[in-house]
Amino acid sequence: MIRRRFHLRETIATILADDESHIATAREGIITARQELEHYAAGDPFFLSTLEPYPVSSGITIVDRMAEAGMAAGVGPMAAVAGAIAWAGVEAMQAAGAVFGIVDNGGDIALLSDRDVTVGIHAGTSPLSDRMGFVIGPDPAIRGICTSSATVGHSLSFGSADSVTVFSHNPACADAWATAICNTISPEDTSVLGLVDPDDVDGVFVIIGSWVYRWGRVPDPVRVSGGRHDLITGGLL
Repeated sequence: MIRRRFHLRETIATILADDESHIATAREGIITARQELEHYAAGDPFFLSTLEPYPVSSGITIVDRMAEAGMAAGVGPMAAVAGAIAWAGVEAMQAAGAVFGIVDNGGDIALLSDRDVTVGIHAGTSPLSDRMGFVIGPDPAIRGICTSSATVGHSLSFGSADSVTVFSHNPACADAWATAICNTISPEDTSVLGLVDPDDVDGVFVIIGSWVYRWGRVPDPVRVSGGRHDLITGGLL
């Protein structure tokens, strides 16, 4: 397995593949998706700034995926940008014949795998951070495993969760719902999960301090020892 970092303006990603050609293909998919998004947003700057659902039907795949995910989760389309870009990278690998490919875009992961893959959880100052993970089995379809945090990273959050991880076969939806849930969930109030459409989201895993909450179909957590911080994808922009 080959692991490469890729940095293009706000996109700070780790790409995993079996072949260097698939790494290059993923980069091309990410670059193309970003170019299409930036070109669209130049004529519709509200798309980049709104925190509210924004119905758009542009015919541009990444734009429409982000808008649809934001509408489903009740957030702005940019809440889905990292997952949508990761999706574009893995989708390009799949189109090139890959059966294994991962793009981790700052904790928002799109994954295509023919084998078991362990995904760890980085959850800020929680004592559970870097000690838990999930074994994700093989699947011929692309999946999204996206995490939002109020205590890690630069992304805007109105909540207090150390991590909200969402599992979905739609990486853009996984990203948007991770943001929406992270904005409001607490040990005292999990009502936001009543809004989640199980057709969009397979499962949700929440960490706030030592408090853990599971919703839907979530793989059983496994213990991860000696978590490697060099494998965490992120950066200060």
